[in-house]
Amino acid sequence: MSSQRRVHQQPGYILHHRPFRDTSQILDIVTRDHGKVAVVARGSRGSKSRLAGVLRPFLPLKVSWVAKSDLGTLTGAEAVGPPAGMVGDAMLSAYYLNELLINFLHRYDPQPEIFALYERVLHALVGQQQVAAVLRSFELEFLSLLGYAVNLDHEFGSQDKLVAEQNYEYRMEQGPVPVDRPEGSMVFIGATLTAIASERFDDPVVLKAANRLMREIIAFHLGGKELKSRKVLMELHRGRIAPAKTRKQ
Repeated sequence: MSSQRRVHQQPGYILHHRPFRDTSQILDIVTRDHGKVAVVARGSRGSKSRLAGVLRPFLPLKVSWVAKSDLGTLTGAEAVGPPAGMVGDAMLSAYYLNELLINFLHRYDPQPEIFALYERVLHALVGQQQVAAVLRSFELEFLSLLGYAVNLDHEFGSQDKLVAEQNYEYRMEQGPVPVDRPEGSMVFIGATLTAIASERFDDPVVLKAANRLMREIIAFHLGGKELKSRKVLMELHRGRIAPAKTRKQ
């Protein structure tokens, strides 16, 4: 980015923030028309900053910035709606969405469909108790929009439809491959893969299989990197740590 760019009143959401110098911070923001951007919000951590209550995740914003390199400078931000009111698993799930966008999106690569998907799923998480189904639907559509669509329609190497009773091993960058064994972390029967493709997540068996499948696929595309929010969610449900409201202060 050689010439200076000015952007005004761009719809966006803050994905992540980290301190910068004494009173400033660096923000990762997903925007509708400019993709993921990184900007310095100068003085925004100061006690008198008018942006103190605005620069936070899950609050719909209109942001303005100026940039002549990959790192821009925030020139304005205002809320254009109420924050997504989420608690517990729903809040952790929203942070998981943020981590996915941070890790998968490239700076200044416009992805308006992903922005719309992100916004829609944030609203779907509000008041949601069964977050896993929402997340699996998001992951399937998100990967498809990125060009990493999950093949659950036909056998690898052919256009043959999946057979309901046949065992298949899902192999990365290939898809379902027929196998004779029922065991394996990525082995599923055809009926289950077809149900995942149709997002029939009201069925606990299908949802459990989708959790297993999508966890491995996401990890593959991240090069094995573990996401903090996913780890916390898994530990909560395994009973290793107490929910936030019951922890000792």
